[in-house]
Amino acid sequence: MTATQGDLAGLSRLIFRVPDWYASLAVALVVAAFTGTLVFDSSFFLQAAWEGLFFLGIPTVAAALVSTAIDRRFGGRLTRDRSALLAVVCEFIVIAVLLVAGAVALMTAFGQQFVFDALLIALAAIFAFRLLILMAVSRLSTPRSVVTASVQTVAAAVMLFVYSGTLYSLQVEGPFLQSLFARPEVAPEAVQYSVYPFDFLLLAVICTIHVGAVYFFLQVIDEPWQRSLGVSVLDFIQGFIGHLGEGSNDLEEFFEEIGEEALVPVTVLSFRRPDGSEKAAFVLPMIHPGPMGDIGGGNLPIRVAEETEGLAFPPHATAGHDFNLVTSGEVETICETVEGAYERIEYGDTATQGARVQEGDATLTGHAFGDDALVVNTFSPTFADDVEYAVGLSAVAEGRSADLGDVLLVDAHNCNDGLEGEDLGHIVPGSQRSFDLIHGTGRLAERLSGMKQHSLQLGTAWEETDWEPEDGIGPLGVRVAVVEAGGHRTAYVLVDGNNMEPGLRDHIVAQVDAVDCLEVMTSDTHIVNTVEAENQVGQAIPDEDLVAVIQDLVGRAVADLEPVEAGMASERAEVTVFGNDRTETLASHANAMVSMGFAMAGVFILAVVSVSVLLFLAVNLA
Repeated sequence: MTATQGDLAGLSRLIFRVPDWYASLAVALVVAAFTGTLVFDSSFFLQAAWEGLFFLGIPTVAAALVSTAIDRRFGGRLTRDRSALLAVVCEFIVIAVLLVAGAVALMTAFGQQFVFDALLIALAAIFAFRLLILMAVSRLSTPRSVVTASVQTVAAAVMLFVYSGTLYSLQVEGPFLQSLFARPEVAPEAVQYSVYPFDFLLLAVICTIHVGAVYFFLQVIDEPWQRSLGVSVLDFIQGFIGHLGEGSNDLEEFFEEIGEEALVPVTVLSFRRPDGSEKAAFVLPMIHPGPMGDIGGGNLPIRVAEETEGLAFPPHATAGHDFNLVTSGEVETICETVEGAYERIEYGDTATQGARVQEGDATLTGHAFGDDALVVNTFSPTFADDVEYAVGLSAVAEGRSADLGDVLLVDAHNCNDGLEGEDLGHIVPGSQRSFDLIHGTGRLAERLSGMKQHSLQLGTAWEETDWEPEDGIGPLGVRVAVVEAGGHRTAYVLVDGNNMEPGLRDHIVAQVDAVDCLEVMTSDTHIVNTVEAENQVGQAIPDEDLVAVIQDLVGRAVADLEPVEAGMASERAEVTVFGNDRTETLASHANAMVSMGFAMAGVFILAVVSVSVLLFLAVNLA
């Protein structure tokens, strides 16, 4: 990925799993009770805690439970977990404002009225905050979002109206109304007769100003997205938060809107025993397994592995983020194409010895199986990330020109220095390393096509390992295939991870001596990238531990050697991918939104709070 795309991937660190609604409400009630003991003057500790629960907790609980029902009634997507978390955050905002205002009132001559003015400003502020979040999450119209966003503010205002005795100021007669809507005698002294009817009118005016400010703010940050991509930034925010916060697939709907149709080769190299059962298979769709988690093709390696009879090896293809699948449903199309390729495979029982060539920064290793070839490329020890689709196609074409049929070209994806710097090693058309790969593939293909073929044996071994995605290792663990032909043994090691720490590949090659030649590949699974943007193999686990696992697996694969037949075939799949330059455009807009959005939000917050304060000052001075 590019530096810009790396910045976008790094946004995942800002997101966390949304807690269960009952856990959020439990926290809200505990905090409300504790705050009550600080702000309400009562001779009994439990009485003060109860008053905190009552006056601060009830609006939070009401907002958590009622908001979801209203939002869903309007056709929104607000879950109860999200609703509860939003209500708790708003409660914290109100409490923080009250504590600061109370401290100021104690140290100055502002008095108790200042505290209640600050409370009303805080209620207006959480209304604006809720409106902004709800418009991003539920994607409802502004009027409908206003209804849901107002629940917590309205609930708190109603309680203030009833327990402050505001009804008496309106001189409304009738014992029934007074018993229901005027109960200052049971409220703490700080609340009694503290708010006046005009304060509620002023609260409504300020909330109306906030609606306009939120709407204008969203239009400003949304306009570049609509102009360049034809989609709304709110759809992206909704999907991003939903996926990383709750594991939803809402983000795929956004990606579908920006996707483009593409034809991609899907190549299968199958090894079968003499009895016809498949022993192993290298499956290589020419797409990128991203963008993250199980969104799009992020979990492609495990999905492909589930579709093969033998031990599956789904390495990384020569394709970048522009060739991410937009939805996980597109993986089904890939799997169907794999089945079609299987039907065209013609098997033979011979192969060349393993061969390796060096071309500039590119090191290419491979075998010819009949008229077809497996080629694995690495740029280690130099840093490299994804190889552009066009570069890979050109390299395959160069290989096929050397009297070969199909060429399964693997990007070993095994040496990168993370997301540091502007140049992350992307292999683009016209670069020196793109020509190293193209010419190196041609040289290796010529060499393989001229080599004598021998009877073929294959041994495999697999260990799921105890490592988790947090350690940079996906569910396929570590897999090894040892190919023997003419007494020469070559080991192909596949680690289910996203690239490798610099030097680790070379360390493994130097340490494992049970074979004549060895190459290490990663699957580039993006399951590991919901943890953090990098999380490369070797970043969290000790090098020697991985070397020990590979050493053991290579030994087991050598012991498993047996005669096999091999065959290769390719088919084309029509899928929807991100599209040319769409990933970079999306990443640029998202990064700009984050960097500029926070600054703009600060300006808007300062402006609307200033207007609110000025209104209260004007009213009080009048």
